[in-house]
Amino acid sequence: MFFKKLLAPTILSASLVIGIAIPALADQDDRCRRDIHRAEQNLDKAARKHGEHSRQAEDRRRQLEETRERCHMRGEDRDHHDDRDHH
Repeated sequence: MFFKKLLAPTILSASLVIGIAIPALADQDDRCRRDIHRAEQNLDKAARKHGEHSRQAEDRRRQLEETRERCHMRGEDRDHHDDRDHH
């Protein structure tokens, strides 16, 4: 009987946590896609304006790689965290 009283609040709490966490993760993914797209556009613009191997293009290329790594690490952190939850 005691467990039945705890079941509904537990399910409700879990649903709220999941309901908040999933949109937050989706927002991070969207933000990463936008940041990568913007960095790609900046690289293209610098290459057209200053040349493919110019200092400006190399700086933009480095920024693009940093953005990709940062977003990739976020995904790995999330995957690693999910793995720990399942073990």
